[in-house]
Amino acid sequence: MPNLLDGAEGERMELDAYYADFEKNFWTINELGFWKLERQQFFKEPGYDSWEAFAKGDWDASLSLLEAGRADMAAYHRRVEEHGFVARRVRVVEEPITAYLQWELHALRIRDQCGGSVHIVGPQQVAEFEHHTALPEIYTLGTAVMYQAIYDDTGVLESALRFTDRDLILRCQRFIQDLYEAGQPLEPFFVSHVAMLPPPRQP
Repeated sequence: MPNLLDGAEGERMELDAYYADFEKNFWTINELGFWKLERQQFFKEPGYDSWEAFAKGDWDASLSLLEAGRADMAAYHRRVEEHGFVARRVRVVEEPITAYLQWELHALRIRDQCGGSVHIVGPQQVAEFEHHTALPEIYTLGTAVMYQAIYDDTGVLESALRFTDRDLILRCQRFIQDLYEAGQPLEPFFVSHVAMLPPPRQP
């Protein structure tokens, strides 16, 4: 698979339009479910209270805010279940784990515990697909639509690409699912690689 997207060009969407489109399509996902691939090791998430605390160096507050969101996360995934589909994620983790990723893995652990299953793969498991460039940040919503998140040079989400070609969506969904099945469940990875880490230092 020399290029996961095989040269496909999606429709670029500004954030407001993307958020509205995602929300409309998410709750109509068919039984194929929601599958997400996260590859980059660093993002910025301005506006997210836990990330803001993390970015300011207040590790304890950032974790407390994540925990405070647990009930909403559980309610979200109950709603997903009621709509008859599953939400699965694959997270590529390189070591040493970046400060951002240490924080994100705490966030993903709560999601995982609330029903949004996350599996971990290492860079060696995706290396054969990255001869020319890193894998894209993509997520499939059933067979109807797929998005690629586009980030600026600082790691902030700036736009999204929207794809509707069914064959492309199915190929990418299968690729993510194969990685998921080859990966390690988040919880044992977290216990052995994350739980013992000291609070991260901001660069």
